Amino acid sequence: MRDAKLDNELKQTPLFGYYKKNTVKLMDFGGWALPIQFSSIAEEHKGVRMNAGLFDVSHMGEIVVSGKNAGKFLDYVLTNDISKVTIGQAQYNAMVYEHGGTIDDLIIFKLKDQEYLVTPNASNSDKVFQWMNEHKMEDVVLENKSNDIGLLALQGPYAEQILQKLTDDNLSKLKSFHFSQQITLKGFSSVLISRTGYTGEDGFELYVKAKETEKLWNTLLEKGKEEKLQPCGLGARDTLRLEASLSLYGNELSDEITPLQGGIGFAVKTKKEAEFIGKTALENQLKDGVDKKIKGIQLIGKGIPRHGYSVFDEAGSKIGVVTSGTKSPTLGNSIALALLSSKETEIGKTVKIEIRNKLVEAEIVALPFYKKKK
Repeated sequence: MRDAKLDNELKQTPLFGYYKKNTVKLMDFGGWALPIQFSSIAEEHKGVRMNAGLFDVSHMGEIVVSGKNAGKFLDYVLTNDISKVTIGQAQYNAMVYEHGGTIDDLIIFKLKDQEYLVTPNASNSDKVFQWMNEHKMEDVVLENKSNDIGLLALQGPYAEQILQKLTDDNLSKLKSFHFSQQITLKGFSSVLISRTGYTGEDGFELYVKAKETEKLWNTLLEKGKEEKLQPCGLGARDTLRLEASLSLYGNELSDEITPLQGGIGFAVKTKKEAEFIGKTALENQLKDGVDKKIKGIQLIGKGIPRHGYSVFDEAGSKIGVVTSGTKSPTLGNSIALALLSSKETEIGKTVKIEIRNKLVEAEIVALPFYKKKK
């Protein structure tokens, strides 16, 4: 029954055929048939930190925005300053409602003077596309290209060394949060190569034609054998991003959690020249201060904090809720991100998390939990 459901009801990435041929176990991930792990989450996680890992993230959306007013339009529907982005540069961004709650966090790529690629989270692609259409200006064209594009993430200390085997172009010249459509990968027609990722490590995200996705996947795994490149599922992607304290929509961000509360305030530019949806609400939060904010917590006692667990102060008053938690494969202890009351939540403060009906001692710590070695 599970296979029938995966075949008929869930959305499939261009690697679905590969998974079936290689009997990779698939799970329902936000309506998509995707692998949570190939070997084990801990093994894949450590592999990315030490060597390199390859992820299928083709469930992410791709929306092309073009036309004379493309930049002006994006500045209106996004919180960051699009006018500052140059061709070949990527920018992390947020899209919010009028009350400031988050529609999605996404990355914008400036392809040409009047053309941009927008990459929303998988579960939000349709919602983002609809919101953009509802607020579309004249001389703006919106195209949902999600079904035409595959997306692979090559992450880890040896990511550049592996990818370099496929091109004569010097990848070291491609800096963080920049991309290129001019780099030629041998055997592939056109790949947008972006120096971005969601693991806390160096790496690339490769936007490839859907029909060439499996070929690129197999080529990278073959070329990366010497560097111990391994395929990785979404389980390791989640533990890696949590260690790096990267917010996840549906956990640290939601339609009720603003970017300023959810740990991505750096992507909010209320002083940019352009007016934007949600600006007044976010300005008021900046002026008055947020009532709750994402904080880092490290357990002192035993247990694993999970999404939705309650957090209490030492006096026993509830001060918030865990948004993401895990046993950190890199650090060896249990960590969590939590949405806590802004009062009395300074670094070093002791708190308690309710885990299986017991209050477990923990400490508020500085973020990120993990930062890659330079």
